[in-house]
Amino acid sequence: MFEFFRSHTRLLLALLVLLIIPSFVFLGMDGYTRMREGANAAVATVKGQKITQAEWDNAHRNQAERIRRQMPNVDAAMLDSPMFKQQTLDSLIRERVLLAAANDLHLVTTDERLQRLFVRDPQFAFLRNPDGSVNRDVLAAQGMSSELFAQRLRQDFSVRQVMAGIGGSALATDAVAGAAFDALLQQRELQLQRFEPRTFAPKIVPTDAEIEAYYSDPANAERYRAPEQASIEYLVLDLASVEKGISVSDDDLRKYYAENAARFATPEERRASHILVKAEAGAKPEERAAAKAKAEAILARVTAKPASFADEARQNSDDPGSKAQGGDLDFVARGAMVKPFEDAVFRLAAGQTSGIVETDFGFHIIRVTAVRGGQKKGFDEVKAELLAEVRGQLAQRRFAELATEFGNLVYEQPDSLKPAADKFGLSIQTAPVVTRSPAPGAAGPLANAKFIEALFSAENLRNKRNTEAIEIGSSQLASGRVVQHQPARVLPLAEVRDQVRAGVVNRKAAEQARAAGEARLAELRKAPETALGPNAVVSRAQARDIPPALLDAVLREPADKLPAFIGVDLGTRDGYVVVKLTRVLGRDPIAADAGQVRQQYAQAWAAAEAEAYYTALSRRLDLKITAGSTAAAAGVSAASAPR
Repeated sequence: MFEFFRSHTRLLLALLVLLIIPSFVFLGMDGYTRMREGANAAVATVKGQKITQAEWDNAHRNQAERIRRQMPNVDAAMLDSPMFKQQTLDSLIRERVLLAAANDLHLVTTDERLQRLFVRDPQFAFLRNPDGSVNRDVLAAQGMSSELFAQRLRQDFSVRQVMAGIGGSALATDAVAGAAFDALLQQRELQLQRFEPRTFAPKIVPTDAEIEAYYSDPANAERYRAPEQASIEYLVLDLASVEKGISVSDDDLRKYYAENAARFATPEERRASHILVKAEAGAKPEERAAAKAKAEAILARVTAKPASFADEARQNSDDPGSKAQGGDLDFVARGAMVKPFEDAVFRLAAGQTSGIVETDFGFHIIRVTAVRGGQKKGFDEVKAELLAEVRGQLAQRRFAELATEFGNLVYEQPDSLKPAADKFGLSIQTAPVVTRSPAPGAAGPLANAKFIEALFSAENLRNKRNTEAIEIGSSQLASGRVVQHQPARVLPLAEVRDQVRAGVVNRKAAEQARAAGEARLAELRKAPETALGPNAVVSRAQARDIPPALLDAVLREPADKLPAFIGVDLGTRDGYVVVKLTRVLGRDPIAADAGQVRQQYAQAWAAAEAEAYYTALSRRLDLKITAGSTAAAAGVSAASAPR
């Protein structure tokens, strides 16, 4: 058969051409055309100019890459999320709107102004040469020419001018800012009476009809819906599992021990004293000869009377650092001193004195007074440590080899994990309840969103096949399969009867609490002098455990006529609250000082005006959006954006 193929090569090539080219012409060209059309499709237009899908994709890639460089450990799934892609589109649209506005308003940055801004702005200091010119090498490292950089810089400065006038023109006098913040940070004195559902609940006994009606109410259906879930089995290939199959002989360990013997020895240190007769390396020969003669005379005295070493050092040594200590240098290790000095120190035993040792500093007389260290841990002492280390290194190498085999095996035998478990010595693990979102406290594969997503893919749910080998961490691969799948469903009443009954009780108790509260409110309005309890002063800065909805109602209530009475329904949990508003006080003194208030007000007002101006520009420049759920950073929705 193979001889036939070799003999008819040209015939086979002709046959392949006849089969492949027509399919490419009729299918491939059409697919290529659709791909080109998709890349050039407009996702938005500004003043008739398209922003294409390809431009959006490119901007998204660039933005994701910038974030990865700044935060290497960022979650890759977040960078590929619809929300992040939408933010990229919003930024791209905003840039195009402001650029079109700059062109319409003839906001051009001249060469002179561009040069002046570049030279003076601190943020460009790393790009400037000493003479103020641009550093082309730095630009080249970032993939830009000086011409492209100048073009982008000119465009950036021109676009800034569009919003600069609006953002920098907000006025915030003390009176205006004070009035706004007085309303926001005002304090009010009040009295409260609460009507809580829990006080009414014990007396409520719901009927079967009420329970069935509550369960059947479509508004309550989601409360009793069991989420989609699956029972799964999975394998994890990691360094720990690979290590289990690795054995290391004693001979190999001893060899490794010998190669790394220095690691298991305590560095030897010696305590030394010295007497220095200074003679610089560049001194005249006669000066060095005189210094050496002096050192030899000192050595003779020290040799005759060893106990005089310290006194000789104090009187005659030229080393100011050790002279006062009788020449003592404390303990020194190898590498700490110049080589001739070090060699002499580590030749001597404790109590021995050297001869004349010559260095670039002069002539030394050295005495070693103590020796410590140098002990070496035996093989048996470090065997366990060595074994763990060697097995870890071998496992790391072996994992790289096994990862490909593992991925191939779970793919080639997709109906079971057992072949892979047997081959790699792994245990098949199970999880009886897994949902589409990782459960709180989950670990390993069950905490990995990509692994969960693969399990719940349509094909794997339908065919109960293995997922591909998925990287769930550093040197960690996992594959799983769905054993049993249960779609989301509404639980039968029999299973959730107690929950439904509690829901009926809560609702009826809240209704009774509201009725009692409304009755009390009516009484108070007829007798406004009635007190509800102790006075309390509240503000937005000091809510004093008052729920946000209640605080908002209290601070919104008109205070032109006091006392004022308010009833606030806080729902089935907190019930109904009756409030007597007795006094309106000034601004809470702890909220902010006058300077901060004025600055914050100016910033907020400038941001609001700039956003309103941008929205107006978007409409005037005929912004149209054909992709995304939000229109632009201005907040124009895709539905309301001008078409």
